[in-house]
Amino acid sequence: MTQPLLQVSDLHKAYGAIQAVGGVSFEVYPGEIFGVIGPNGSGKTTLFNSMLGQITPDSGRIMLNGRDVSGLGPLALNRLGVGRTFQTLQVFGKMSVRDNLIVAAQEHQGNMWSRMFAPTDSGLGAKADALIDQFHIRHVADKRAGELSYGQQKLVDIAMAFMSEPDLVLLDEPCAGVNPSLVGGISQLLKELNQTRKGSFVVIEHNMDFVMDLCHRIMVMVEGKVMAIGTPAEIRANKQVLDAYLGN
Repeated sequence: MTQPLLQVSDLHKAYGAIQAVGGVSFEVYPGEIFGVIGPNGSGKTTLFNSMLGQITPDSGRIMLNGRDVSGLGPLALNRLGVGRTFQTLQVFGKMSVRDNLIVAAQEHQGNMWSRMFAPTDSGLGAKADALIDQFHIRHVADKRAGELSYGQQKLVDIAMAFMSEPDLVLLDEPCAGVNPSLVGGISQLLKELNQTRKGSFVVIEHNMDFVMDLCHRIMVMVEGKVMAIGTPAEIRANKQVLDAYLGN
């Protein structure tokens, strides 16, 4: 059987008397797009931040490619092949789109000494250009990111997460605030990236049509716990999920 790329086991995180994450366990396999859904306050963001070293879980274990990474911080995890996007945009508004992508990957280019004597683009220009073409943003590549529409900035933000060629990308509400006309484009783009780059994604998103269309499997969280894990068809047919979440 294929070894999971990501394995989360019995993860707990409490804030005082509030159990934000209460014993969550799941696996993500190579090449899989795994969705995480649930009502506001169900623990999705706390789960993400625990997995990415932003906060320290109270207990539980996180394995990446068979390695225990539970105590590692965001930079160490990034260098081990984990990328992420945030709910809020993380672009550098005064820099060009192309330079945003280059900066996003520079931490992976050796040490400070080697970067000082690297080409101006740190040798990342060709990689940035390939993603610019794949994301269909060539026409704005030389514009300042802050001058773009919100939807275009969202595409830049997602592209930045792929510059380090991660094995696993965690996408935190990639459709939040995006014009509905762009949602289908983001879904198609992520499908293409999943195929061409063979990476695995974990996606938090409130847009149910987007999640159902994009993800291979979906985990439903309610009050910090896992209610169900299954294919989109299985989740749609789960009466407990319908009553607790989808039915609302």
